[in-house]
Amino acid sequence: MKTASYSSLAKPSFLLVHYELPAFAFHRPQLISVASLCVSSYCKKRCGLVMKLHSSVAGRRRSSTGADLSLSRESKYNREQTEVNPASFYTHPSLLQMKNERLANRARVYEFLRGIGIVPDELDGLELPVTVEVMRERVDFLHKLGLTIEDINNYPLVLGCSVKKNMVPVLDYLGKLGVRKSTFTEFLSRYPQVLHASVVVDLAPVVKYLQAHFKPFVDYLGSLGIPCLAVARLIEKRPHILGFGLDENVKPNVNLLLEYNVRQTSLAAVIAQYPEIIGIDLETKLPSQRDFLSSIIELGPEDFGRVIEKMPQIVSLSDKAIVRHVDFLKECGFSIEQVKMMVLKCPQLLALNIDIMKLSFDYFKSSMGRPLDDLVTFPAYFTYGLESTIKPRHKMIVRKGVKCSLAWLLNCSDEKFEDRMSYDSIDMEEIEVDSSFDMNSLMKPSREDSDSEYEDDSDDE
Repeated sequence: MKTASYSSLAKPSFLLVHYELPAFAFHRPQLISVASLCVSSYCKKRCGLVMKLHSSVAGRRRSSTGADLSLSRESKYNREQTEVNPASFYTHPSLLQMKNERLANRARVYEFLRGIGIVPDELDGLELPVTVEVMRERVDFLHKLGLTIEDINNYPLVLGCSVKKNMVPVLDYLGKLGVRKSTFTEFLSRYPQVLHASVVVDLAPVVKYLQAHFKPFVDYLGSLGIPCLAVARLIEKRPHILGFGLDENVKPNVNLLLEYNVRQTSLAAVIAQYPEIIGIDLETKLPSQRDFLSSIIELGPEDFGRVIEKMPQIVSLSDKAIVRHVDFLKECGFSIEQVKMMVLKCPQLLALNIDIMKLSFDYFKSSMGRPLDDLVTFPAYFTYGLESTIKPRHKMIVRKGVKCSLAWLLNCSDEKFEDRMSYDSIDMEEIEVDSSFDMNSLMKPSREDSDSEYEDDSDDE
């Protein structure tokens, strides 16, 4: 009996006790037992230990799970707080702080400029260096180019030009065109705006910008017959012509000159004599001047073209100046037809200083004893200096007993005239007077051959 009783209780813990953990870990653990079996006190104690063990483990799991969830929520909240924390924006300067700093830097730059005599009033709104050191570098560079404080004050916007990005590339390019470095000071004094040539371009390299704007201008003048070196000399003397728009001013004006009977072959000489003619308002000036000259000296349309070729400044000469000179010639005894012939041969008669013309005419009448027709034939007489040329040469031919035309007497250099006077026999062959413009003279150093001066009676102020 005892044996049967014990044999049925082998490993009772595995047969009598089953601990079930439901799907939700937070429910109480349930114990399923077999009530029909008789269990010894020993087995009950073992089962109790097992239940306590499993309950302890489940409790720890429940508390661990709750703690993990709590920590997870807290860490997520902290992470969100870190990512969106508005306080993080205040680790960088505010826009107001940055603006105040810029204003302070500009005030220091202005103070430096005033200290060296530059008035910065016109610089408001212009982008300037943020440090005094960079501004000092710009001023020093302009001084090295020969510009004075007065020059800078005349055009203070030049201080907005970067030395490396604007000044150096522009000057290098002008040098390649043939503009001499020795003329840079005078060039920049007259036209400092050229240093701004690339300021409007932020992305394109400066040289490409210069090539895109200056090169077509230079090439177009070359296509009209003006050599590159002559263009360089024009730029040296009249640097503002670089500001003339090729399509807006230059090409339309050239077409207008052709329309008003200036010959294609004469365009180069016209522009070389008066470069401003490719930039001024010819659409208004040409018809007005043609009609006025027609009314006062009966100049025809074809004749108007010839006058422009010989003296293109005629298009800007004021009506008042023309009337004053025509009246003077009429008072000298010339008819309207003679005045017209004289103007056709030498349009400069309408622009010379009348006081000097009077002195030359008085000497012609009182000392030279020549007929008025000599002046009709050679009206350029009035363009020669009375004291430097006319009187000395006239006295020399009187001493030698030579009779000659005014052209033979005057239309040559001093050296050539001395050679003529040294000949045993003087060739009295008439000299063909060529009043056309010599392009080569543009590329030579200028010299004053005449004491005559032009009056400032241009309409272009």
